[in-house]
Amino acid sequence: MDSGPPSRKRSTSHPTLSFPIIYLLSANISSQELQNFEDQIPTLTYDINEAEVVLGKVFRKERAQFELRKLGVNTDEVDPLKRSASAAPPKKRRMRPSPPLASSDLDSDTASDGEIQKRLAGPAPAEPTIRVVKLAWFTESIKTGEVLPIDNYVVYEGRRVSQGPAKSSQPPPADKAASIMERALADAASRPSSSRPGSSQGGRGATYATHPVRPALHRQTTSEQERNTHLPPIPDYLHTTYSCQRPTPVHPPNEDFIEELEKIRTARTLTGDKIGVRAYSSAIATVAAYPYKFQTSQEVARLPGCGDKIALLFKEFKDTGRIQEARQDESDPKLAVLKLFYDIWGVAETTARDFYNRGWRDLDDIVEYGWDTLTRVQQIGVKYYDEFQLKIPRAEVESISETILAHANKICQGFEMVIVGGYRRGKTASGDVDVVLSHRDESATDHFVERIVISLERAGYITHTLSLSTANSERRQQPVEWKGNDRKAGTGFDTLDKALVVWQDPNWEGKDASQSQSERKKNPNPHRRVDIIISPWKTAGCAVLGWSSGTTFQRDLRRYCKKELGLKFDSSGIRNRTTGVWVDLESGPDGSPAPDMLTAERRVFDGLGLEWRPPEERCTR
Repeated sequence: MDSGPPSRKRSTSHPTLSFPIIYLLSANISSQELQNFEDQIPTLTYDINEAEVVLGKVFRKERAQFELRKLGVNTDEVDPLKRSASAAPPKKRRMRPSPPLASSDLDSDTASDGEIQKRLAGPAPAEPTIRVVKLAWFTESIKTGEVLPIDNYVVYEGRRVSQGPAKSSQPPPADKAASIMERALADAASRPSSSRPGSSQGGRGATYATHPVRPALHRQTTSEQERNTHLPPIPDYLHTTYSCQRPTPVHPPNEDFIEELEKIRTARTLTGDKIGVRAYSSAIATVAAYPYKFQTSQEVARLPGCGDKIALLFKEFKDTGRIQEARQDESDPKLAVLKLFYDIWGVAETTARDFYNRGWRDLDDIVEYGWDTLTRVQQIGVKYYDEFQLKIPRAEVESISETILAHANKICQGFEMVIVGGYRRGKTASGDVDVVLSHRDESATDHFVERIVISLERAGYITHTLSLSTANSERRQQPVEWKGNDRKAGTGFDTLDKALVVWQDPNWEGKDASQSQSERKKNPNPHRRVDIIISPWKTAGCAVLGWSSGTTFQRDLRRYCKKELGLKFDSSGIRNRTTGVWVDLESGPDGSPAPDMLTAERRVFDGLGLEWRPPEERCTR
């Protein structure tokens, strides 16, 4: 069973190699590399407290100690000489059979399977150690087909130092723990294969079968056990790892639970836990696609990408109406400040942490002590912070979009537009307004983004231009060719012409145009964030698809194209990863262009071998 975040992830990548329990550091590793290593490490854990080895791009002892402290692990360094002296592995001892344990011998509601594996190995040392190891140890072990001796790759080894109340360090005997694992394995073997998360029904789901199935970490009442025998079937589409193959509605049955999980994901984002963010995003996407209201925690645990961790969170939510971990930004002063900074438009999580480390604790601190160090975009984000937090009703989204289209057709007749983003997915209110403009005449879209911005500025609608990109026009509106896997991350991604602007309706009730500038009252209309995207007609379907779908849907669409089709997808078009050339999925069989932008989008789905999902079913959050 996939135990979900933050517990162990199962994998079938290297079933014959017996690695220790590994925690992967995200520092200095790109998002793509993280995804690849997650798929390869068979004993990956998302809980640092379970880890025996911490793997990462770390080469200095000081950096290793810093990374451990950042994760809340306090250690005392182990003398390298003593470590070398004890490097030889101990002789294996024959495991003695033992009678089954009583439930009081090991609390299965609180013991992780990392703890169980340690107990299977015999009594733990009084002072357990943790090793920070170079990434090369894992990659070279994979290449050679055997787990290499670890000592030559160890950057730092330390004894864990407990900061809480003293706890007994005497674990149950190994033979008793072994009995528990034997019972767990027997229970797993007795289940029908179709009921196990990760079974191969429906595609690439069999990724959890090579490691022992962890005993349930939550107790069940008799009534719950009875309900579990009548659980609704898991839909076939939930057996795929790609959320672009699932219907995900804007208001799923478990929306209130999802909102709590999103708060936890935000906290992981703010603290730089990239792996945790990815794990929670996958779990949220699965829960959002599940078509029934959860009744029991076991119903949650069986879903791919969820497992016991998410099941326990649901049990807490069902029992109390909330999840304590989701309230961290309310109870933790540091997280509350990081969240405040993160909500500034133009400030990412790394910048938010930088602001905090400078000693700033609110917007006034930023203005007073750091205004001149901000980028222009960040200054605008601070200036209009409160207004940018306001949601935009659908009627106003439509009004803004109609104004943009009217100005486009004043400049050049024949422009067509699709309102994308959250509006198209069915949200009642949006954080910003996103529109895609296109024209059947390719010469009309060439450098058009500059002309539309000037027109709207002169009419008083655009007050600030945050970003203006003409990358597509600069290359003559030709889709970017794939440059290969070794190119720098980020190049070639969504290279359409676009303008990210601040919008304010210049008209309001009571405005007197005859008054002088000094006599006029201040415009009471709120400032809004608006994105204007320009696409040539031949790739308008990709633009509409890319800008309409939820974040995890888009991530999985790119992953699906890469792993299943050997293609590179972004909003500017599709390229073949082998030949590097553009793949036209939008023209008709005779080469004729799509009759409209929405038909072009449908043709992209069909060309990629995906079932059509209307935007209201792409709400992966």
